[in-house]
Amino acid sequence: MKIRSFLSALGASAVLLSGCALLQPPAPVVPLKDGELAIPADYKTWPKFLSEVQRPDAKQVREIYMNPVATQGTQAGGFPNGSVFVMENYAAKVDADGKALVGADGKLVKGNLLRVFLMGKNEGWGQSAPEGLKNGDWIYAGYLGNGDKAPEPASACRTCHMPLTQSKDFVHRYDEYFGKVASK
Repeated sequence: MKIRSFLSALGASAVLLSGCALLQPPAPVVPLKDGELAIPADYKTWPKFLSEVQRPDAKQVREIYMNPVATQGTQAGGFPNGSVFVMENYAAKVDADGKALVGADGKLVKGNLLRVFLMGKNEGWGQSAPEGLKNGDWIYAGYLGNGDKAPEPASACRTCHMPLTQSKDFVHRYDEYFGKVASK
């Protein structure tokens, strides 16, 4: 009888302890800094934010992916914490005179992958950015087409995204994307 009581008490203790473990808050998100966001291996399986963005001024074509968390964003509320965008920059193919080639569809012809840029958002991210270059909780990272870290500092990304302000969640083509989503 004593063994049965002991085992019963031990089982109750185990249930209580496991319940306590379940009630503990989730581990805090470690704030990342610019340059610390790695290229996600599966990003090409993510939904497209925008596809074949034409930049004739830069002789580039851009493909922009967004992780599933970012798809929960709204025009009124912006993108939630956990959002990540990956932008591939491709050189446009050029002719012998350096003029960008245009396909039958009127779009630039995509050439080699030049760069991969990332922007990610989470609570406390970007807090180490210099004053005057803070873009909310967004951080940035850049990579060369071969996967090596890009030599350009993330301050170039921050400077480019600054004019968009909090009302556009510091995201280029914000209205274009949400206009496309609303029309579906």
